[in-house]
Formats: sequence, structure tokens, C-alpha cells
Amino acid sequence: MGDIIHTLPAVTDAASAVPNVQFDWVVEEAFTEIPKWHNQVQGIIPIALRRWRKNIWQIQNGEIKRFYTQLRAKEYDFVLDAQGSIKSAITAGLSRGYRLGMNRDSVRESIAYLAYQKTFSVSWQQHAINRLRLLFSQALNYSLPVTPPNYGIDKKNFNQTKIELPKNYLLFIPNTSCSTKRWSHQAWSSLLLKITQQGFSVYIPWGNENERINANRLTNNNPLAQVLPYLSLSEMAAVLVNAKAVVTVDTGLSHLSAAFGVPTIVLYGPTNPLLIGTIGASQLHIRMVANENSKHETDSIILKEITENLQYFLTL
Repeated sequence: MGDIIHTLPAVTDAASAVPNVQFDWVVEEAFTEIPKWHNQVQGIIPIALRRWRKNIWQIQNGEIKRFYTQLRAKEYDFVLDAQGSIKSAITAGLSRGYRLGMNRDSVRESIAYLAYQKTFSVSWQQHAINRLRLLFSQALNYSLPVTPPNYGIDKKNFNQTKIELPKNYLLFIPNTSCSTKRWSHQAWSSLLLKITQQGFSVYIPWGNENERINANRLTNNNPLAQVLPYLSLSEMAAVLVNAKAVVTVDTGLSHLSAAFGVPTIVLYGPTNPLLIGTIGASQLHIRMVANENSKHETDSIILKEITENLQYFLTL
């Protein structure tokens, strides 16, 4: 999800610089809603590589054939691979159009550049959003804008939610599939108690059964803390966009929160926020430095920093 959201500002740049430019987007089936939120994206071509890899012997030839047919239905002026991985390079190679991408030193996986007919140098020593904005500007031949990233999402499209929410509420996102990105259950419980004692409602989303169980453990016997029902991405976006503030680990929803300009506190483990951190209005990045000898003390420091900054965010 983060990669898709990181690409949106580059699409906005191109739309402003290139008259009548239009985009079709090949995207994993679970995230097809996101590109649709940008008004410059006309067509969506779903791909199911994640699911296909898990069920390689059960894939119906018809499903792959439909994807291939849709991918090759048009001949494009340019096919731009913004990801630079082997799988995205293969997809670009199967399409019909002049293929553009990053050069050998810039792609994520070294041989991906072989799929492109023209390549560009994009330094790794910058944020992922800036890399993509630079790639698009070189590929489509316009000057790189110096303006802040514009994700091109109209927040008015997300005013309605399928659940009733109070006027002022916070969203906590403690769940992530990567264990090194997690904050301790005890620390989340302490933060939840501190915030709800001030009278604020807190909601927690989930994406699978383990995450739902963890969310229920955190909200147990706390009337102002609630677990959200399972939501689609568009439904989740409607909850995010109206939140007073968000506290989250490093996950895709943190980037969506930033794209909406919602005040967000993001906890980072091994990843470097200077390269992949959220970019938007009122964003705070906190590094969780691993120190097993004083883990409780570290959690206490982080808890204090979060609560102090939340007090400011809640006044915005």
C-alpha cells in the first residue's frame, strides 16, 4: 500500500506538467481502490501475484489470460515501471508501449532494468516519494516541481462512513505483520488508558483474525476504546480522514493518514523514516531504538513523547 500512495504525488506532478496526460495503473487486486481516488487515473488493471504465488498449482489459466488480455488491450505511448522490481519489470515487458524505468543502479532488483528501453538515474539517497517524482519528471520530460507532495485525493469523497462515529475520536493502529515494527502490548495499553481517561474515543482497525484478537485484547473493558468492524480500504479511508489524530506503527495506513493530512504519530523500528517515512501536514516520527536491557524505560520515554504531542495535535 505504501508504494502506491508514494506514487500518487508523481501522478499529480505529471498531470500538471503534461497536457491531457492519462494513466492506467497495474496494481495488486487488494489495493485497486487507491489509484481510483486520483482523478488522473482512468483505468485499473488488477493483478493477483500475491495470491497466484500462494496457489501456483490451483490457478486457472483463464484468470491469467484475462489479465494478459487486459494488459495488452491498448498500445501506450509509454509504459513506466515505478517499482523497479523483477515482477513489475516482467509486467512492463508484457505490455504494449515504449518501456521506461530506473537504471541498473536505481532499481530495487538489479536485473529489472533489462526490461526497459530507456532508463534513468534516480538516487537512493532521498525519500521514496522524491525518487518517484524525479523518475516521472525525467521519463515524461518536465521540470521536477519544488512544491510539497500533492497526493491528488479529494477528501470530500470520504465524508460518509458505514458506522456511526463521534465528532472527536482518535485512531490507534498497533498491528503490523513485521514483528520488528511492533510496539509492546503493555505500552499500547498504557497509551490507550491515558487517552480514554481524558474522555476521547479511540478506534482500532484490523485486517486479519490475529489482528482482530490483538485489538480486542487492547480494548477489553474500556468503554471508550472500540474495535472497528472489518472495513474496505475506502471505508477505512472515511474513518481515517475524519480522525482527530492517529497513532500508528509503520504500516500502509500510516501513509494514507499522511496523504489526508491527518495529524499522525508514527513509530518506526528498523526502517528509516528519512527514506520511507510519512510526508504530510502534522507528522511526527518516533524511532523505537532496540535496547533489551531498558525496554521498559524506553517504552516510558516513547509513551511520554506521544502523549505530549497528542495534546498539541488535539488542539489543531
